[in-house]
Amino acid sequence: MARIAGVDLPRDKRIEIGLTYIYGIGLTRSKDVLKATGVNPDTRVKDLSDADVSLLREEVEENYQIEGDLRRLESMNIKRLMDIGTYRGRRHRLGLPVRGQRTRTNARTRRGGRRTVAGKKKAPSKK
Repeated sequence: MARIAGVDLPRDKRIEIGLTYIYGIGLTRSKDVLKATGVNPDTRVKDLSDADVSLLREEVEENYQIEGDLRRLESMNIKRLMDIGTYRGRRHRLGLPVRGQRTRTNARTRRGGRRTVAGKKKAPSKK
């Protein structure tokens, strides 16, 4: 079991994809890490040697901001925007879309789905 930056990488995936399970590492950054360490991207995580795992661990932890540090940095940036009262900060505070999307329709993820009352009967139509 390869454990890098406190994350257990899935054993049956290629290391190129397995590294993306670490918060802050996507496919492009994963390829960069593998190129820098010289590890074959087609190798399965379960087939990595201990030397390869330690090489990857060193590269990732020394040269990239990942996991807890990155989450903390992102939350501090959002908090800073809220504190200085920017438009983006206000949108974060209100739980609305931040990047200019429409809210008249859609935006259900940020606004939350509107609950309906189950079993409510409609008023009879007057004729």
